Amino acid sequence: MNDSVSNTHRNRPGDDVPLDLVVIGLGYVGLPLAQEAVRSGLSVVGLDVSESLAESVNAGRSHVDDLADADIGQMVADGFRATTDASVLDDANAVVICVPTPLSDEGGPDLGAVLSAARTVAAHVHPGMLVVLESTTYPGTTDEEVRPLLEASGLRAGVDFHLAFSPERIDPGNPLFGMRNTPKVVGGHTPRCTEVASALYSRFVDTVVPAAGTREAEMAKLLENTYRHINIALVNEMAKFCHELDIDLWDVIRCASTKPFGFQPFYPGPGVGGHCIPIDPNYLSFRVRDQLGYPFRFVELAQEINSSMPEYVAHRTKSILQQRGTDIAASTVLLLGVTYKPDIADQRESPAVPVAEALRALGAHVIFHDPMVDVWRLGSENLTRVADLDVALAEADVSILLQANRDYDLEHLASTARVLFDTRGASTADTTVRL
Repeated sequence: MNDSVSNTHRNRPGDDVPLDLVVIGLGYVGLPLAQEAVRSGLSVVGLDVSESLAESVNAGRSHVDDLADADIGQMVADGFRATTDASVLDDANAVVICVPTPLSDEGGPDLGAVLSAARTVAAHVHPGMLVVLESTTYPGTTDEEVRPLLEASGLRAGVDFHLAFSPERIDPGNPLFGMRNTPKVVGGHTPRCTEVASALYSRFVDTVVPAAGTREAEMAKLLENTYRHINIALVNEMAKFCHELDIDLWDVIRCASTKPFGFQPFYPGPGVGGHCIPIDPNYLSFRVRDQLGYPFRFVELAQEINSSMPEYVAHRTKSILQQRGTDIAASTVLLLGVTYKPDIADQRESPAVPVAEALRALGAHVIFHDPMVDVWRLGSENLTRVADLDVALAEADVSILLQANRDYDLEHLASTARVLFDTRGASTADTTVRL
């Protein structure tokens, strides 16, 4: 068995450049991973099911927030290419699977894309190859779902080829931590698999953290996000009763944060968004119920609380308008920031959608502004961003700050809006109503 990820294979017959890595799935995870690997001198090909996406990347156009067109252009200039042709796997030393795992109707991860990618790899797996799954899923997926598909080739994991799981930790829009300086957890099917996978990642990641195995690496990702999910739910529930008790929760958090040990601040908001927090903990809850037969009560309670926040924001808005003598059914509500986090265009699982739906159910007319979004899909409609923010602020009965984008002058928002309802605790103006 070839025991290392070496440069013995070739990109295409006749090529002089060895193919170190194929990245399957060129989204928010795969494309930044490919970029860092290319930067470090590895020969990399991106494999995706979308022909139009592959063509766009090869033309130097980016579709993810953290990479500009110039970044993609540099990758291509350095030898990177995207393709839909799975034959590139024939000569690859390593393959990393970075495909999406949305929530299924049953509450667990939809493994369709993962299993499809695994079958594709299985048709091209060869001795010495390293296969790594990065897609977030429940513990046991690598060993129980992916490994059997790969071993249908007749080769055995840990004997003929290497198999590992390494959870993605990409935080879109984070200016401080990216692929290289975020520690990489790696758990292999065997200790040798862990060593080989760690050796690959060490070529373009500063710190690699070996896990005891694939299940531990899979669980580490879910623990990270479950921890955040539960603590966000804690402060979201506190926000509700602190409002009723006339307690400034934001000041409470500020004071508690002065303790140099034993406390980490979390903040309430209009709901949780993105792929990780509202989705990933459910994989663990699903796995516990499915395999052990009882609920993961913390996760299910946190999901219930966090899912209630958009409705709570809508009813707080109704109360704010009533105090001003305005019926919400005759009002216009301006939503500020409709992506799932500030300063990015990513709208996956954005709480702005259920907030808007709850407001509409109460009869409000909803409009929006977001520096990163021109057209916002809401239900069956496409809403166009308001043309003039100042005019919209002045005319809307209430403006709700859902994301404190850096392009927003909070003092100006507070002074221009009829009333600013701040769900992020970002504005310090006396006239602002905070969650």
